[in-house]
Amino acid sequence: MMRLMYAAASPFVRKVVMTARIKGVFDQLSLELGDTRGAHNPLLIAANPLAKIPSLVLADGIQLFDSRVICEYLDSLAPTPPLYPASGMDRYRCLTRVALADGIMDAALLIVYEDRYRPADKHVPEWLARQQAKIDHALSALNASPPAWTGQPDAGDIALACALGYLDLRFNGTWRPAHPALVAWLGRFAAAVPAYDATMPVG
Repeated sequence: MMRLMYAAASPFVRKVVMTARIKGVFDQLSLELGDTRGAHNPLLIAANPLAKIPSLVLADGIQLFDSRVICEYLDSLAPTPPLYPASGMDRYRCLTRVALADGIMDAALLIVYEDRYRPADKHVPEWLARQQAKIDHALSALNASPPAWTGQPDAGDIALACALGYLDLRFNGTWRPAHPALVAWLGRFAAAVPAYDATMPVG
């Protein structure tokens, strides 16, 4: 059994769990809460010296992180459905879409953490605006040219769905009115991929 250090609301954890469900290996995971709020969590540090989630510990004790590494590993456990093109520019385009979606999640998390860990009178408006601009630029680019939908998600699709889901969770879906093409894309994804609803974030 593989141990996955997780938090229910993390979009990066959701990406891993969704990948595991799509690949049919979710039953091989033991989910263990990885509390990142404290300064010292021995169980989490034992799984990942950076004390970050998600972190995957294999049955033989090998540690895998971050989410991109874990998702590629999970993809290798079952031949179908393939989530990463094997080679060539198709593979690099897919990986770039993963990086773009992960960047949206990174910026969104930094905004959330600014509010969570700093009192309101210590917030830095310029910093918050910089992170929001990253999200806005990425969403605008994606809305102008949404990922092609073939009926079968790849790793880039999974990452983007998790990023948009996190914006819904933490920012009340305020991204939606200005990005109708992305809203439609996410609707198609959610209807075709049961793992999306099965991994709906909470908290």
